[in-house]
Amino acid sequence: MRYIEQFLFVVVLGVAIYFFTQKIKQIRRNIFLGKAESINDQKSLRWKIMAKVALGQSKMVVRPVAGFFHILIYVGFILINIEVLEIIIDGVVGTHRSLAFLGSIYNIAIGFFEILAVLVLIACVVFLARRFIIKIPRFHSPEMKGWATQDATYILVIEMVLMAALLQMNAVDQLLQEKGADHYIAAGSFPISHYLTGLFTGYNTASLVILERTFWWFHILGILFFLNYVPYSKHLHIFLAFPNTWYSRLKPAGEFTNMPEITNEVNLMLDPSKADPNMPPPEKFGVNDITDLSWKNILDAYSCTECGRCTSSCPANLTGKKLSPRKIMMDTRDRAETLGKAKDENGLDYHDGKSLHDLISQEELLACTTCNACVEACPININPVEIIFGMRQYQTLEKSAMPSEWAMMNNNIENNQAPWQFSPSDRANWTNEV
Repeated sequence: MRYIEQFLFVVVLGVAIYFFTQKIKQIRRNIFLGKAESINDQKSLRWKIMAKVALGQSKMVVRPVAGFFHILIYVGFILINIEVLEIIIDGVVGTHRSLAFLGSIYNIAIGFFEILAVLVLIACVVFLARRFIIKIPRFHSPEMKGWATQDATYILVIEMVLMAALLQMNAVDQLLQEKGADHYIAAGSFPISHYLTGLFTGYNTASLVILERTFWWFHILGILFFLNYVPYSKHLHIFLAFPNTWYSRLKPAGEFTNMPEITNEVNLMLDPSKADPNMPPPEKFGVNDITDLSWKNILDAYSCTECGRCTSSCPANLTGKKLSPRKIMMDTRDRAETLGKAKDENGLDYHDGKSLHDLISQEELLACTTCNACVEACPININPVEIIFGMRQYQTLEKSAMPSEWAMMNNNIENNQAPWQFSPSDRANWTNEV
């Protein structure tokens, strides 16, 4: 019977890993639909940023309540997965508590994991209360209707169920250890699940074995389900926060990369000696679709936690304008998914004729003040401003779609080399006024 269980476990584990890797490959392909860009400078600084922001959660604790409970879930997720590793070893090899040879270290670890499991349960309850009882406004913005809210709820409930299954599994395991049941070696300390043993004291050994195996399978199947759910969820940031922070923009906030073709045109007009008369014109200006973005912009979108800190810090949004930086990132990710799926069905060279502008309106783009408050607020250094600015470039330079005030200013800059509507020769006339 044990060999059959081992065989089933290996099959289930293999299937789960296969589907997970297939989805990750698809996401990687979607990210690299963006333009190539080399980001590998100042490596030591990048490691420090990743350690501080992603591993150290430095930007999460700016908001102490959410930061504290998020750290509980974060630490719990990392450390409790050590026990998951043991479960996987046991499932493949057919052992039980295979790491028990660590002795007192193992006992302390199991006890600590149980305490963390309870803290994770409490954190999940707090986060659910913040969403549905306190109703914090940033969780109820228009873009959070439907799937976005359901996704966050599903994850919290799944985590609670998994922690409960872990504690119940340990509770039954203790009883089997006390009975000296075959295969159940005495190992581990159980400061929390010890109080749950009363729920199962009326069962005989055979029934307890069935219960323990049920909780064991439920827990590991839940973990494998969670593993495959994450790539479809905003919780993909569990994995992507680390590379996304490593590839953070190191240039000053608000500094944009000029298009060399535009710089060349300006030089031809102002200083021909600095211009290259043979530079070919660009294929297009700005960002029409995700294929015009950098792969880093699309990685930003897939890394988005949908926490809404960017939107709650955005001055345009706070004054009632339509712009939500969180929605910009969600729309970018949705567009990458849509175009990637279309390419899967029709070939890599296929384009469906749609664009990112079908999802993000001009009203949203024009509302941005490029103040970078959203970038500063993001817990994992996502940059919505780059996407907004690129799309505004496209609207302005390709479509001439801009407010009349902008058009007047641009004409003045082109004709008078200044935003004002008077000749450069008259620019210093104000100095003659008394």
